[in-house]
Amino acid sequence: MGKVLLVVGDGAEVIDTMVPYYRLGEEHEVVVAAPEKRAYHLVQHEHDPGWDITVEMPGYTFKSDAAFRDVDPGEFLALVLPGGRAPEFLRYDTDLLRIVRHFFAENKPVASICHGVEILAVADVIRGVEVTTIPRCRFDVEVAGAVYVDRPLVVSGNLFCCRFKRECSAWMRAFAEELRRRESA
Repeated sequence: MGKVLLVVGDGAEVIDTMVPYYRLGEEHEVVVAAPEKRAYHLVQHEHDPGWDITVEMPGYTFKSDAAFRDVDPGEFLALVLPGGRAPEFLRYDTDLLRIVRHFFAENKPVASICHGVEILAVADVIRGVEVTTIPRCRFDVEVAGAVYVDRPLVVSGNLFCCRFKRECSAWMRAFAEELRRRESA
């Protein structure tokens, strides 16, 4: 059973976080990493017809198993970067950037949804790579040299991207299949 690293921080979206946690946990040990080893506040995002922007509400609290600085990425098969507002802040964590760069240098599977690509953009690992994300993050990925594709799921080498939480099923199905393929090889 390989280990999967799931990144979390205050403001991570509930569904973007919990779907990979439980889905990948069916076949792998999922380790939750964050800036510190403590409980984090997840949020729920809803598109209210009366608002022009996403409405954010408190969600669950979710405990991390490890601080980024204590993570040896060599111990992990794959990496998951949930969305929500957390990536906006997490993208400046040098230990997280070290971890992300390791996964790309070693061509290990990485899953990103929604704002998770903001971390990839700062880590400078998506230059020339096709990605998808929510339309609001298109600028971030294009400035980082990526090619934005408006599709529910984009697989580019080791990177599995999806836009919205309603597209989590196909995203996690494809990612889980890749992890099984790699473990059986």
